[in-house]
Amino acid sequence: MATRVLVVDDHEMVAQSVVRILSDEPDLEVVGTAGDVETAVARAREERPDVVVMDYQLPDGDGVAATVRIREDRPDAVVLLLTGTGNEALLVRAIEAGCAGFLTKQKAVTELVAAIRVVASGDAWIPPELVTSLLPKLQRTEKGLGHDLTPRELDVLRLAAEGLPNAAIGERLGLSVNTVRNHMQSAIGKLGAHSKLEAVSVAVREGIISYPG
Repeated sequence: MATRVLVVDDHEMVAQSVVRILSDEPDLEVVGTAGDVETAVARAREERPDVVVMDYQLPDGDGVAATVRIREDRPDAVVLLLTGTGNEALLVRAIEAGCAGFLTKQKAVTELVAAIRVVASGDAWIPPELVTSLLPKLQRTEKGLGHDLTPRELDVLRLAAEGLPNAAIGERLGLSVNTVRNHMQSAIGKLGAHSKLEAVSVAVREGIISYPG
């Protein structure tokens, strides 16, 4: 089945450009567009997208606030945030809200399709150096999660915290990509997360794993 995508951008020309890019991909189906937070929340509720391509700047709020509201209704929806800046405070907020990856608008034309496929598969789309720089800045939590994680699931989370994709984690641990994916999915469920990046952030915030360095 095709990955269902909702496109959220307040510039109609940008939104339609994204729609055109995605319409050429047989494994991706655009199920709607939205130009503000309220419409995005309503469309996500109605269309049940697998991936939401979310612009950060919206006329009635921002993409992080929209992500929080969408995931209250659709916790399994994966959000890919489009930003015009690499502001760390913004990206930390996005991680804490549960975004599965970030993509600058400058790179959207060349990387958007690949990024959607990656986050839809459960992996994260974020430069490794950003992962290691942002994780120490996450707010600590005390929810008591992660007590039932297995040693192998912890290994996978620690390597993910270094910004490694699943394939590289498999090479490091001598495991197949599918096995790594299965361990990660199990960890995601135990941590009450809905993406790889969110699972890593929960594990760091709960003190289950240490961030690199």
